[in-house]
Amino acid sequence: MADGPRSPDTPGWRVRVVPNLYPAFERQEVVVHSPRHARSFAELADDELAATAIAWAARADAARAEGFGYLHAFVNEGRAAGASLQHSHSQLVWLRDAPPAAAGEAPGGLRDLVRRGRETELEVTHRADVIAFCHPAGRLPYEMAIASKEELAPWPDGATLVVALEVLREAVQRLQRVEGLVPWNAWLHQGRDWHIELVPRLATLAGIELGAGIYVNTVAPEDAAAALRSAEAD
Repeated sequence: MADGPRSPDTPGWRVRVVPNLYPAFERQEVVVHSPRHARSFAELADDELAATAIAWAARADAARAEGFGYLHAFVNEGRAAGASLQHSHSQLVWLRDAPPAAAGEAPGGLRDLVRRGRETELEVTHRADVIAFCHPAGRLPYEMAIASKEELAPWPDGATLVVALEVLREAVQRLQRVEGLVPWNAWLHQGRDWHIELVPRLATLAGIELGAGIYVNTVAPEDAAAALRSAEAD
């Protein structure tokens, strides 16, 4: 994608959407974030983030037009997080219906979390109307949520999505300053209120987490947020 959708396999692209070679779902795509060899989402330039946001939104529209009600957009970075390619990319899974994590969302739950993030020591950074904060009950150390301070919508508008990806980039940069090049997963959660969840893979899920659904987080969210705030982003 350059200024808009282009014919396949033509030069001049900035972001490219291709079918996943090994799909696990009916429709699954890979979004290549840049023609240059950017290894991390943290390295992407502003125009590359903007083009990625345009690509996500365009494919969401295409999915809905074909009867897929939910587009699951996510980034896996690092082998321990499930990435098999070193070039920065995201994936898009077209789903007919909302997955359990979105369908079971509690009404008003995100608004309560955002309010806590703004009113306590959990905020990491913000840009325009979008805030990143450490989750008060994070499953793993430094788990963060990125959301609008005010907007209530299942999918962010174009400008807001660009800002959200910029905040995600900054959150990853800060994380890398604190912990190094750690693997992480992030995804855009649609529901009553959109948000991005960022989960660094700094611990191994074992029997208590997988078997009982009880997560043991060894870093208090207030301490994690303080460390991330003190780290300089690029």
